[in-house]
Amino acid sequence: MNVLSPGPSDTSVPIDEQTRRMFESHIPRGKLGRPEEIAAVALFLASDDSSFVNGVDLAVDGGLSAI
Repeated sequence: MNVLSPGPSDTSVPIDEQTRRMFESHIPRGKLGRPEEIAAVALFLASDDSSFVNGVDLAVDGGLSAI
């Protein structure tokens, strides 16, 4: 079993500009993730390409968990 752990993402839920800037300042990449970026990783885990990936918690967070 694998786990996908997304970080702060730019979704349809509105947030104020100050909150957005606060989140972005903590992400090494400097911006919120896009839903398509998280979906691409989910598709990878669901595909045969990940057949040898087992027992991981895959952080899709722009590097947030690395700091």
